Amino acid sequence: MTGMISSTTTPWLRPDTQALINRLLISYQRAFDQPLLVGDQGIQFQRTAAQEVFASSIAVLAHDHSADPLLTYANGTALRLWGRNWQTMVGMPSRLTAEENARRERASALQQAHQQAGFKGYCGVRVNQEGRRFMIHNARIWPLLNTNNEFCGQAAAFSSWWWL
Repeated sequence: MTGMISSTTTPWLRPDTQALINRLLISYQRAFDQPLLVGDQGIQFQRTAAQEVFASSIAVLAHDHSADPLLTYANGTALRLWGRNWQTMVGMPSRLTAEENARRERASALQQAHQQAGFKGYCGVRVNQEGRRFMIHNARIWPLLNTNNEFCGQAAAFSSWWWL
């Protein structure tokens, strides 16, 4: 089976991550009344959805709803931007994606997205693992809902960014 991607070596293909991607896509559609990915006509297979979101040129991240939210997902674009691998990015406090002086503004945008069930147009400075700063532009932030329509975290996506 050469050429096959193994879910044991690719954490974004684990069943729990595939379920998270499914929630992420459904929650995005609900928040913005459009699919996250161009050409997504209701991806039917979770494995395919997980592969497409991970490979997307749109940066996609998600965190849980703990007191100090932890990242639960980062696709390939986000991992490259932040200069991290899955093991060092997923599980870290999501606040660490921004510089300390930008965290209050970030928290305000997250709160606004939660209250409005989705927020478009967020811009902010982020910092990668090496300390390199970049501006994200026109990000979309939305609440993640579980199968009981209960809040279980938040996600963000953006395709416009530049190095500072």
